[in-house]
Amino acid sequence: MSLLPLVVDLDGTLIRTDMLHESALRALRDKPWDVVRIPYWLSRGKAVLKQRLAQGGSFDASSLPYAPDLLAWLKVQKAEGRQLVLCTASDLSIATAIAAHLDIFDAVMASDGVVNLAGPHKAEALEQRFGRAGFDYAGNSHADLAVWARARRAVVVNASADLATKAAAQCEVERVFEAPAAGLRAWRRVLRVHQWMKNLLLFVPLLAAHLLTEIDTWLILMLAFAAFSLCASSVYIANDLLDLESDRQHPRKSTRPFAAGVVPAWMGVLLAPLLLAASILLASYVGSSFLACMVVYFLLTCIYSWGLKRLVLVDCVTLAILYTLRIIAGAAAAEMPLSFWLLAFSVFLFLSLAFVKRYAELQAQMLSGKEKVHGRGYLTTDAPLIQMLGITSGYASVVVLALYLNSAAVLQLYRTPEFVWGAVPVMLFWVSWIWLRAHRGDMHDDPLVFAVKDKVSIVAGLVFGLVLAGGALGWSW
Repeated sequence: MSLLPLVVDLDGTLIRTDMLHESALRALRDKPWDVVRIPYWLSRGKAVLKQRLAQGGSFDASSLPYAPDLLAWLKVQKAEGRQLVLCTASDLSIATAIAAHLDIFDAVMASDGVVNLAGPHKAEALEQRFGRAGFDYAGNSHADLAVWARARRAVVVNASADLATKAAAQCEVERVFEAPAAGLRAWRRVLRVHQWMKNLLLFVPLLAAHLLTEIDTWLILMLAFAAFSLCASSVYIANDLLDLESDRQHPRKSTRPFAAGVVPAWMGVLLAPLLLAASILLASYVGSSFLACMVVYFLLTCIYSWGLKRLVLVDCVTLAILYTLRIIAGAAAAEMPLSFWLLAFSVFLFLSLAFVKRYAELQAQMLSGKEKVHGRGYLTTDAPLIQMLGITSGYASVVVLALYLNSAAVLQLYRTPEFVWGAVPVMLFWVSWIWLRAHRGDMHDDPLVFAVKDKVSIVAGLVFGLVLAGGALGWSW
């Protein structure tokens, strides 16, 4: 085994992300006014840009998506007495923090605010320090070809077969570490296709008004569903990009494609506006009222991602409003008046579900031994209070449902209104069931996703639908 120094690149090699991209996203989230300075900093050189962005905020080196196979191999190399050098185009402050966390590197070389240590600059610096062919180099990009041309051996990491071939033309390839495949499942998770089921709420006003035979309205609502789903996916991508650090510290969210480094952040930055543009085009065809509702949803979600999600209780109220906005948008698309009872019922029910979501997160963090939820304003000791508020909100929605059943509107829509009273115990049971499962730690991050997969919830939903259908068709007890 050769004991020549092994030089390791950082971005895309040791970690499955790019710290420049992450620094820019962190600035966009925490100091959006710094984003307008980026062109000026870049005009002074890429090294200046990296240094300024790195100074904009701290990061948690322990939560970064390291390449596990490469890291394990590096530890073996270190144990065998090989000198390891971290050499990166990222800013020196970032590289130093990562090296300190891993504690396997003997030296750190990085951009210093003057020289951007990438490509030819990195090659020259390494040749000056170790001599031509006096080191081996682990890298991942075409910019590293200039370095491999002066190295003795190459270690190709997370790269294409084409790059591995080009690296072999420069020097002997010692090892190849394959890149994780971003398959169809990863892209489904990027778009959060399973979350599109929330947009079925657009059809609620049509169902509540018993206008099931309006084919033209169904077609318009399906187009609205597509528009809202694309808009929601663009928001989910933006939220994931702005919430990388918090997601990486969450037991389940840490496996999300951007957080885990399976899909690079720059792809999300490009994809989100494209999805938004497509959704606006579709929404424009549906109608101006629906478009206005969708724009309000988008803007409120952006405000939520930038700050409201960190405010205690405000975050849950905002989530309830976002759910309810889907129903309002559905009514706008179908050009139907909104029912006061439907809105009141929705707000209380969705507030309860928002509290379920937050309660489940608090429980997960508590089991991890943490006292505070990263990126949120909650302490894990707040869980009992959140539980109480959520159960109260859920039962309030049932009270609204009961009051609605005593209103004049029920007499117009249902032939046997007394049959519809069966919906009240069904809702009481389901709200209680959801909170029981949350209390036992069985709740998914999203209660609506949980409900669609939960057999008891599915049965409760079917019974609820049968009760309403029975009342509409004139069934009697």
